[in-house]
Amino acid sequence: MLQFKHSTIEEWCNAMQPLRTLCRYTVIPQYRKIVDRIDSDGDGFVTTEELKTWIKRVQKRCIYDNVAKVWKDYDRDKDDKISWEGYKQATYGYYLGNPTEFHDTSDHHTFKKMLPRDERRFKAADLDGDQTATREEFTAFLHPEEFEHMKEIVVLETLEDIDKNGDGLVDQDEYIADMFSHEENGPEPDWVLSEREQYNEFRDLNKDGKLDKDEIRHWILPQDYDHAQAEARHLVYESDKNKDEKLTKEEILDNWNMFVGSQATNYGEDLTKNHDEL
Repeated sequence: MLQFKHSTIEEWCNAMQPLRTLCRYTVIPQYRKIVDRIDSDGDGFVTTEELKTWIKRVQKRCIYDNVAKVWKDYDRDKDDKISWEGYKQATYGYYLGNPTEFHDTSDHHTFKKMLPRDERRFKAADLDGDQTATREEFTAFLHPEEFEHMKEIVVLETLEDIDKNGDGLVDQDEYIADMFSHEENGPEPDWVLSEREQYNEFRDLNKDGKLDKDEIRHWILPQDYDHAQAEARHLVYESDKNKDEKLTKEEILDNWNMFVGSQATNYGEDLTKNHDEL
Protein backbone atom coordinates (compact mmCIF):
# COMPACT_ATOMS: atom_id res chain seq x y z
CA MET A 1 0.00 0.00 0.00
CA LEU A 2 1.28 3.47 -0.85
CA GLN A 3 1.95 5.74 2.09
CA PHE A 4 2.14 9.53 1.80
CA LYS A 5 2.96 12.06 4.51
CA HIS A 6 1.83 15.12 2.56
CA SER A 7 -1.72 16.31 3.08
CA THR A 8 -2.53 17.40 -0.48
CA ILE A 9 -1.59 16.35 -3.97
CA GLU A 10 0.07 19.72 -4.54
CA GLU A 11 2.28 19.37 -1.44
CA TRP A 12 3.33 15.88 -2.51
CA CYS A 13 4.11 17.07 -6.03
CA ASN A 14 6.11 20.04 -4.75
CA ALA A 15 8.12 17.72 -2.49
CA MET A 16 8.87 15.40 -5.39
CA GLN A 17 10.78 17.84 -7.64
CA PRO A 18 11.64 15.33 -10.41
CA LEU A 19 7.99 14.33 -10.66
CA ARG A 20 6.49 17.83 -10.56
CA THR A 21 5.65 17.87 -14.27
CA LEU A 22 4.25 14.36 -14.13
CA CYS A 23 2.07 15.29 -11.15
CA ARG A 24 0.76 18.49 -12.70
CA TYR A 25 -0.11 17.02 -16.06
CA THR A 26 -0.85 13.39 -15.26
CA VAL A 27 -1.53 12.49 -11.64
CA ILE A 28 -3.89 15.31 -10.61
CA PRO A 29 -6.01 15.26 -13.79
CA GLN A 30 -6.17 11.47 -13.67
CA TYR A 31 -7.26 11.54 -10.04
CA ARG A 32 -10.07 13.93 -10.98
CA LYS A 33 -11.11 11.66 -13.86
CA ILE A 34 -11.33 8.68 -11.53
CA VAL A 35 -13.53 10.67 -9.15
CA ASP A 36 -15.82 11.57 -12.07
CA ARG A 37 -16.05 7.89 -13.05
CA ILE A 38 -16.98 6.86 -9.51
CA ASP A 39 -19.87 9.35 -9.59
CA SER A 40 -21.89 7.11 -11.90
CA ASP A 41 -25.09 9.19 -11.96
CA GLY A 42 -23.20 12.45 -12.47
CA ASP A 43 -24.97 14.33 -9.69
CA GLY A 44 -21.74 15.72 -8.26
CA PHE A 45 -21.75 13.45 -5.23
CA VAL A 46 -20.21 10.05 -4.51
CA THR A 47 -22.30 7.75 -2.33
CA THR A 48 -21.18 4.67 -0.43
CA GLU A 49 -23.01 2.51 -2.97
CA GLU A 50 -21.25 4.17 -5.93
CA LEU A 51 -17.91 3.77 -4.21
CA LYS A 52 -18.60 0.11 -3.42
CA THR A 53 -19.59 -0.56 -7.03
CA TRP A 54 -16.40 1.12 -8.26
CA ILE A 55 -14.17 -0.82 -5.86
CA LYS A 56 -15.75 -4.11 -6.99
CA ARG A 57 -15.10 -3.07 -10.59
CA VAL A 58 -11.45 -2.33 -9.80
CA GLN A 59 -11.09 -5.67 -8.02
CA LYS A 60 -12.56 -7.55 -10.98
CA ARG A 61 -10.43 -5.66 -13.50
CA CYS A 62 -7.26 -6.41 -11.56
CA ILE A 63 -8.07 -10.11 -11.53
CA TYR A 64 -8.72 -10.30 -15.26
CA ASP A 65 -5.69 -8.13 -16.02
CA ASN A 66 -3.56 -10.57 -14.05
CA VAL A 67 -4.94 -13.51 -16.02
CA ALA A 68 -4.32 -11.70 -19.30
CA LYS A 69 -0.68 -11.10 -18.36
CA VAL A 70 0.08 -14.79 -17.84
CA TRP A 71 -2.30 -16.28 -20.40
CA LYS A 72 0.18 -16.25 -23.28
CA ASP A 73 2.76 -18.06 -21.16
CA TYR A 74 0.50 -21.11 -20.94
CA ASP A 75 -1.58 -20.92 -24.13
CA ARG A 76 1.37 -22.06 -26.22
CA ASP A 77 -0.62 -23.26 -29.24
CA LYS A 78 -2.80 -20.11 -29.30
CA ASP A 79 -6.12 -21.97 -29.28
CA ASP A 80 -7.49 -19.78 -26.45
CA LYS A 81 -7.47 -22.74 -24.05
CA ILE A 82 -4.97 -24.08 -21.57
CA SER A 83 -4.70 -27.82 -21.02
CA TRP A 84 -3.68 -29.33 -17.71
CA GLU A 85 -0.75 -31.06 -19.42
CA GLY A 86 0.37 -27.79 -20.95
CA TYR A 87 0.17 -25.97 -17.63
CA LYS A 88 1.98 -28.80 -15.85
CA GLN A 89 4.83 -28.79 -18.34
CA ALA A 90 5.15 -25.00 -18.30
CA THR A 91 5.15 -24.87 -14.50
CA TYR A 92 6.74 -28.14 -13.40
CA GLY A 93 8.40 -29.42 -16.58
CA TYR A 94 11.97 -28.74 -15.50
CA TYR A 95 11.40 -30.39 -12.13
CA LEU A 96 9.74 -33.42 -13.70
CA GLY A 97 12.54 -33.79 -16.24
CA ASN A 98 15.39 -33.21 -13.79
CA PRO A 99 14.28 -34.45 -10.36
CA THR A 100 17.83 -35.26 -9.25
CA GLU A 101 18.82 -31.59 -9.49
CA PHE A 102 16.50 -30.72 -6.63
CA HIS A 103 18.73 -31.82 -3.78
CA ASP A 104 17.34 -29.25 -1.37
CA THR A 105 14.76 -31.07 0.72
CA SER A 106 12.51 -28.04 1.05
CA ASP A 107 12.45 -27.44 -2.73
CA HIS A 108 11.69 -31.10 -3.39
CA HIS A 109 8.93 -31.08 -0.79
CA THR A 110 7.43 -27.90 -2.24
CA PHE A 111 7.24 -29.26 -5.78
CA LYS A 112 5.98 -32.63 -4.58
CA LYS A 113 3.22 -30.91 -2.64
CA MET A 114 2.23 -28.25 -5.17
CA LEU A 115 1.88 -30.44 -8.25
CA PRO A 116 -1.02 -32.61 -7.00
CA ARG A 117 -2.53 -29.58 -5.31
CA ASP A 118 -2.52 -27.61 -8.56
CA GLU A 119 -4.00 -30.59 -10.39
CA ARG A 120 -6.83 -30.85 -7.87
CA ARG A 121 -7.52 -27.12 -8.17
CA PHE A 122 -7.39 -27.27 -11.98
CA LYS A 123 -9.95 -30.08 -12.01
CA ALA A 124 -12.26 -28.08 -9.73
CA ALA A 125 -12.00 -25.06 -12.04
CA ASP A 126 -12.54 -27.20 -15.17
CA LEU A 127 -16.34 -27.24 -14.99
CA ASP A 128 -16.93 -29.24 -18.18
CA GLY A 129 -14.25 -31.79 -17.30
CA ASP A 130 -12.43 -31.66 -20.64
CA GLN A 131 -9.02 -31.18 -18.94
CA THR A 132 -8.61 -27.79 -20.60
CA ALA A 133 -9.37 -24.37 -19.15
CA THR A 134 -11.13 -21.52 -20.88
CA ARG A 135 -10.22 -18.01 -19.77
CA GLU A 136 -13.01 -18.03 -17.22
CA GLU A 137 -12.01 -21.45 -15.91
CA PHE A 138 -8.37 -20.40 -15.75
CA THR A 139 -9.40 -17.28 -13.85
CA ALA A 140 -11.15 -19.54 -11.33
CA PHE A 141 -7.97 -21.62 -11.11
CA LEU A 142 -5.76 -18.60 -10.37
CA HIS A 143 -8.27 -16.75 -8.18
CA PRO A 144 -10.44 -19.43 -6.56
CA GLU A 145 -11.59 -17.14 -3.76
CA GLU A 146 -13.63 -15.15 -6.30
CA PHE A 147 -15.75 -18.10 -7.50
CA GLU A 148 -18.48 -19.83 -5.55
CA HIS A 149 -17.74 -23.29 -6.95
CA MET A 150 -14.10 -22.95 -5.84
CA LYS A 151 -14.76 -22.02 -2.21
CA GLU A 152 -14.30 -25.58 -0.94
CA ILE A 153 -10.86 -25.70 -2.55
CA VAL A 154 -9.93 -22.46 -0.78
CA VAL A 155 -11.03 -23.93 2.56
CA LEU A 156 -9.19 -27.20 1.95
CA GLU A 157 -5.95 -25.50 0.91
CA THR A 158 -6.09 -23.23 3.95
CA LEU A 159 -6.57 -26.25 6.20
CA GLU A 160 -3.65 -28.07 4.58
CA ASP A 161 -1.38 -25.03 4.95
CA ILE A 162 -2.07 -24.52 8.65
CA ASP A 163 -2.71 -28.06 9.92
CA LYS A 164 0.83 -29.13 10.75
CA ASN A 165 0.03 -32.32 12.69
CA GLY A 166 -2.22 -33.69 9.95
CA ASP A 167 -5.29 -34.33 12.08
CA GLY A 168 -7.58 -32.45 9.69
CA LEU A 169 -8.21 -29.68 12.22
CA VAL A 170 -6.54 -26.41 13.24
CA ASP A 171 -5.73 -25.98 16.92
CA GLN A 172 -4.91 -22.63 18.48
CA ASP A 173 -1.14 -23.03 18.27
CA GLU A 174 -1.35 -23.92 14.56
CA TYR A 175 -3.61 -20.91 14.03
CA ILE A 176 -1.10 -18.60 15.72
CA ALA A 177 1.92 -20.20 14.02
CA ASP A 178 0.46 -19.26 10.63
CA MET A 179 0.89 -15.57 11.46
CA PHE A 180 3.58 -15.42 14.14
CA SER A 181 6.92 -17.18 14.56
CA HIS A 182 7.47 -17.61 18.28
CA GLU A 183 10.98 -17.06 19.61
CA GLU A 184 12.06 -19.51 22.28
CA ASN A 185 11.32 -18.13 25.76
CA GLY A 186 10.26 -14.81 24.22
CA PRO A 187 7.02 -13.10 25.22
CA GLU A 188 4.14 -12.91 22.78
CA PRO A 189 3.22 -9.40 21.63
CA ASP A 190 -0.19 -8.01 22.52
CA TRP A 191 -1.59 -8.53 19.04
CA VAL A 192 -0.89 -12.27 19.28
CA LEU A 193 -2.69 -12.44 22.62
CA SER A 194 -5.57 -10.62 20.92
CA GLU A 195 -5.57 -13.22 18.12
CA ARG A 196 -5.76 -16.00 20.72
CA GLU A 197 -8.85 -14.30 22.13
CA GLN A 198 -10.27 -14.03 18.61
CA TYR A 199 -9.68 -17.75 18.15
CA ASN A 200 -11.46 -18.64 21.39
CA GLU A 201 -14.36 -16.22 21.05
CA PHE A 202 -15.06 -16.02 17.32
CA ARG A 203 -13.19 -18.72 15.37
CA ASP A 204 -13.83 -21.83 17.48
CA LEU A 205 -17.61 -21.75 17.19
CA ASN A 206 -18.33 -25.08 18.90
CA LYS A 207 -15.70 -24.46 21.61
CA ASP A 208 -13.94 -27.81 21.16
CA GLY A 209 -10.47 -26.22 20.93
CA LYS A 210 -10.04 -26.85 17.20
CA LEU A 211 -11.28 -25.49 13.90
CA ASP A 212 -12.97 -27.84 11.45
CA LYS A 213 -13.71 -27.06 7.80
CA ASP A 214 -16.98 -25.28 8.56
CA GLU A 215 -15.29 -23.04 11.11
CA ILE A 216 -12.41 -22.33 8.71
CA ARG A 217 -14.94 -21.42 6.02
CA HIS A 218 -16.70 -19.06 8.43
CA TRP A 219 -13.32 -17.48 9.26
CA ILE A 220 -11.80 -16.95 5.80
CA LEU A 221 -15.00 -16.64 3.73
CA PRO A 222 -17.50 -14.89 6.01
CA GLN A 223 -20.93 -14.66 4.41
CA ASP A 224 -21.88 -11.48 6.23
CA TYR A 225 -18.81 -9.43 5.31
CA ASP A 226 -18.32 -7.49 2.08
CA HIS A 227 -14.76 -6.15 1.74
CA ALA A 228 -15.75 -3.57 -0.88
CA GLN A 229 -18.65 -2.35 1.25
CA ALA A 230 -16.43 -2.07 4.32
CA GLU A 231 -13.77 -0.10 2.45
CA ALA A 232 -16.36 2.19 0.84
CA ARG A 233 -17.93 2.96 4.22
CA HIS A 234 -14.51 3.67 5.72
CA LEU A 235 -13.54 6.05 2.91
CA VAL A 236 -16.84 7.94 3.15
CA TYR A 237 -16.65 8.15 6.94
CA GLU A 238 -13.10 9.50 6.89
CA SER A 239 -13.70 11.99 4.05
CA ASP A 240 -17.23 13.25 4.72
CA LYS A 241 -16.54 16.61 6.40
CA ASN A 242 -20.14 17.79 6.64
CA LYS A 243 -21.44 14.32 7.60
CA ASP A 244 -24.18 14.20 4.95
CA GLU A 245 -23.19 10.59 4.12
CA LYS A 246 -22.02 11.43 0.62
CA LEU A 247 -18.87 12.97 -0.79
CA THR A 248 -18.30 15.98 -2.98
CA LYS A 249 -15.39 16.00 -5.39
CA GLU A 250 -13.68 18.52 -3.12
CA GLU A 251 -13.98 16.22 -0.10
CA ILE A 252 -12.44 13.37 -2.07
CA LEU A 253 -9.64 15.55 -3.41
CA ASP A 254 -8.94 16.91 0.07
CA ASN A 255 -8.51 13.36 1.38
CA TRP A 256 -6.60 12.18 -1.66
CA ASN A 257 -3.89 10.38 0.33
CA MET A 258 -6.43 7.96 1.77
CA PHE A 259 -7.95 7.26 -1.64
CA VAL A 260 -4.54 6.76 -3.24
CA GLY A 261 -3.84 4.14 -0.57
CA SER A 262 -7.09 2.30 -1.26
CA GLN A 263 -8.57 -0.07 -3.81
CA ALA A 264 -10.56 2.84 -5.25
CA THR A 265 -7.40 3.82 -7.18
CA ASN A 266 -5.87 0.32 -7.16
CA TYR A 267 -3.47 1.60 -4.50
CA GLY A 268 -2.36 4.47 -6.72
CA GLU A 269 -1.56 2.41 -9.81
CA ASP A 270 -4.58 3.71 -11.74
CA LEU A 271 -3.20 7.24 -11.54
CA THR A 272 -0.78 6.31 -14.33
CA LYS A 273 -3.33 4.64 -16.61
CA ASN A 274 -5.27 6.22 -19.41
CA HIS A 275 -9.05 6.49 -19.48
CA ASP A 276 -9.61 3.37 -21.59
CA GLU A 277 -7.68 1.16 -19.17
CA LEU A 278 -9.95 1.96 -16.22
